[in-house]
Amino acid sequence: MDLTIEVDDYKLNIRTAGIIIHENKILTHRDVNKDHYCLPGGRVQIGENSEETIKRELKEELGKEIEISKYISTIENFFEMENKKYHEIFFLYQVEFKNEDDKKINYTMYNIEGKEYLHYEWIDLNDIDNCNLLPICLKNILKMKQFPVHIINDDLNKICIKQK
Repeated sequence: MDLTIEVDDYKLNIRTAGIIIHENKILTHRDVNKDHYCLPGGRVQIGENSEETIKRELKEELGKEIEISKYISTIENFFEMENKKYHEIFFLYQVEFKNEDDKKINYTMYNIEGKEYLHYEWIDLNDIDNCNLLPICLKNILKMKQFPVHIINDDLNKICIKQK
């Protein structure tokens, strides 16, 4: 069971995501029906830690085994989507594919769970400012290169706070 709880007019999510960097590009996922990109990952399940989650999610979505290189950030993310307010605790790791052939992938990949609307696309880090990558604070995290970092990203009140 995913750690998603509805409380009043909020939805609380516990989520984890992975940054895969290859040839100065990061792997993102995009719902072709939406106008933004996110990092691949998903919701933590009850009894599962965030490291287990990112490994499970990429195996389920892409059929790929990964290993975690380092912990990058925890983001407290507040946003609104489809007229619903979200409070999200977001764990971010740098990961890489285990298989040597997978490490050479530079093409668009597709979800193997039957979610045809999900595409996994590489975005050039040099063009990151021109990409609608969410949460918005991810762009700054990728540029900072100083980890770990704790971010409070509140799109509802238009604030972003970096904690040390």
